[in-house]
Amino acid sequence: MPTGTPTARDAAAVRVLLDRAGRTYAQEARITLKDQPKPLFQLLVLALLLSTRISAGIATRTARELFHAGWRTPRTLRDAPRPEVIAALQRGHYTRYDESTATRLRAAAEHVDDEYRGDLRGLAERSGHVPAAAVRLLEEFDGIGPVGAEIFLREVQDTWPWLRPHLDERALAGAEALGLPRDAAALGDLARPGEVAQLAAALVRVTLDASLPETVRTEAR
Repeated sequence: MPTGTPTARDAAAVRVLLDRAGRTYAQEARITLKDQPKPLFQLLVLALLLSTRISAGIATRTARELFHAGWRTPRTLRDAPRPEVIAALQRGHYTRYDESTATRLRAAAEHVDDEYRGDLRGLAERSGHVPAAAVRLLEEFDGIGPVGAEIFLREVQDTWPWLRPHLDERALAGAEALGLPRDAAALGDLARPGEVAQLAAALVRVTLDASLPETVRTEAR
């Protein structure tokens, strides 16, 4: 499997990949990520939605429905009428898990309020800026397991630079499919500042779209 120093061909492949698929899931959910309480909470909601066996398209569309309804903070979501939250989930076609997800969303909002005073920057501080500790803290949220925790960290890494480069096994599998180094540091060096989260999302899409690897390889020649 490819490891070691990236080549010019690797750099070209990454540029093509970013052009083709370098849109984060947060961007698809219309979250403007900043190191501020509201967007960090929105990202947590998105990670929870992406944690179930449902397509990313449905999850991001459902997140947009929730945010459009005005539930962008822990307090507004925990106070939202349950039937209205379920209706928003259904509008996003999040129908198989609407009841259980409504319960988990309220519980997540309560946990952020109770443990972090409504501000997930407290999670970063409590983790001591250690990624493994951040994973454990994220897994304390009902509905967020290892997959959801990795989604959150992949997406937030350009906002929380102490995480960079955060490329989990799913992203590294995408790199391997493209013939890129299966090495987080080497891959991170191929991205421009502020693009590592985009690269991580694009590499994940490689594992979901069978046509994408060949497209990237052809255009990068």
